[in-house]
Amino acid sequence: MQFNSRAIALLLALSVAAITTAFLYLVPGITTTSIVIAFLLSFSSSYILVRLVLEFLFFRQIENIYDSLKRIRDSELALRGRMSSVNPLKRIDREISSFAKSKEKEIEELKERENFRREFIADVSHELKTPIFAAQGFVHTLLDGAINDKEVRKKFLKKAARSLDALDLLVQDILTISQIESGEITMHLENFDMRGMCKEILDQLEDKADKKGVELKMSKKYKDPIIVRGDYRRIYQVMINLVSNAIKYTKKGGEAKISFKELDNKIRVMVTDTGRGIPESDISRIFERFYRVDKSRSREKGGTGLGLSIVKHILESHDSEIFVESEYKVGSKFYFELEKANYIDKVDEGWEEDEDYA
Repeated sequence: MQFNSRAIALLLALSVAAITTAFLYLVPGITTTSIVIAFLLSFSSSYILVRLVLEFLFFRQIENIYDSLKRIRDSELALRGRMSSVNPLKRIDREISSFAKSKEKEIEELKERENFRREFIADVSHELKTPIFAAQGFVHTLLDGAINDKEVRKKFLKKAARSLDALDLLVQDILTISQIESGEITMHLENFDMRGMCKEILDQLEDKADKKGVELKMSKKYKDPIIVRGDYRRIYQVMINLVSNAIKYTKKGGEAKISFKELDNKIRVMVTDTGRGIPESDISRIFERFYRVDKSRSREKGGTGLGLSIVKHILESHDSEIFVESEYKVGSKFYFELEKANYIDKVDEGWEEDEDYA
């Protein structure tokens, strides 16, 4: 049951009038007319008095508080739909509870962001000090006298240069993620041939795969162009990261391959390897910044620990998502989907599905 100042005043006035009339019945010789007049006077005066007190001293102040809360929360459009509630006490209780919950949620989000900030700073500091300390060590060794030995000098300068290159790569990756998240980097969508891009990437990474003894290939011969819509430069960056990882974590004699699958209005791009795989407990975290499945071995293999995080951000900017299927010590498959280009009519002969990816 809902109450407002009018309903409360009416109930109280009726109660006062009823009690007054009951007492008048106890007075000997009083007439019915007198009782009716007393009832009406008692009811009307009580109603006016109670109504004024409630309206101006109580409900009016509650309305002011409610209006203040509404102005604080005016960004919530749903609030307007709740203003029709008759009972201001329930309204203000509901709004205060809702306001408290929203502030509690904001506080939790701020705490999470603060924890993330601390972790990020700790991770960045940890990642930066490795190449910096290495370069410092080589330079100071040279300054301490090793510079006079031509062989040692050349060897240490090369190592210092590699450490500085790693530092530059790390800084560039951090800037890339930061710019994508802040919206400074926007995706320039265009139609391009995914098959052609992947052939170019295979050519670029062929030497790296040969040195590792890893067979790098397409899963089969795709005869026709595979035209998709996306940012060519950023998707190229995604593929370089995925294929490089496939080579990096595959042992000698293994293979890494790229394949495609046609869906209704999208193309699925897959990078598969026969590497060491990813433990199930780590799969949910591999796209986090600086997360490494095996920290010691990952450092030996190089990399910034940001590659998969960059992949994730780029694909999210394409309204897509990166997926992974992996079996530890067997291999991994990373895949994502891109929209087909609007002008594609058919890709008939090129779409003979490989059984491994059907």
